[in-house]
Amino acid sequence: MGSPREYTEHMYEVYFEVGEHENMALRTFEEYLGPDRLGFITPMDHGYLLKVPLQAVPDLVISLSEKNIAVYQVVRFARSKEVWR
Repeated sequence: MGSPREYTEHMYEVYFEVGEHENMALRTFEEYLGPDRLGFITPMDHGYLLKVPLQAVPDLVISLSEKNIAVYQVVRFARSKEVWR
């Protein structure tokens, strides 16, 4: 658990430090999470704290890079109580 090979419903708090412009990164996260999970996004000073399963992290980084949004760092924190369903 907690490794890059984890494909479970467990969710983690993951910080994405991004170069935000006109809320493009926020919209990318909102599109990925969908309307029922918007509460899993917390704006921070230089990015966003999301609650997502680990397998979502590469997908989100790819989505951001496809929109030319700079990703400066991604940091996984503690496992969340929520599950991805």
